[in-house]
Amino acid sequence: MNAPFSFSTLPECPKPIAAVLERLPSFPGSLVLATALNAILAPQLPEDVKQLMSGRRFRIHVRDARVSFDFSWNGSRFTPLSRQAQPDLTISASGPDFLRIARRQEDPDTLFFNRRLSMEGDTELGLVVKNTLDALELPVFDLSRFTRGRGARP
Repeated sequence: MNAPFSFSTLPECPKPIAAVLERLPSFPGSLVLATALNAILAPQLPEDVKQLMSGRRFRIHVRDARVSFDFSWNGSRFTPLSRQAQPDLTISASGPDFLRIARRQEDPDTLFFNRRLSMEGDTELGLVVKNTLDALELPVFDLSRFTRGRGARP
């Protein structure tokens, strides 16, 4: 009998898979991420945060999968970018840790102090992003609506 799916036991990306993923072009993933951010986060962003982020370049780096996704905020929506030489802010963590943050199962400050989450670049921008995410209505990934009635156990 299989155990029910849980983010708390989600493993990091296996190294052979990461070796393949890091060779793939980053733009398609950046497009998917920007689309998700537009659907989930953009409607909740306060105007002052939108203004501060306007024209800024961001990178999400998933350490265990060895992939990065670049995007920016154009004043009204997130837009995907090709790999940037120097983003304004890079946020790095493992895939499972990013999912735990999104589901509010793990505190970003705890991950930061345990060196499992890092931010590089514009410190002020990083603090604004972190504080804004803390204030938003999350978790964004409630997978229970997709698994109910499909053999998943409580």
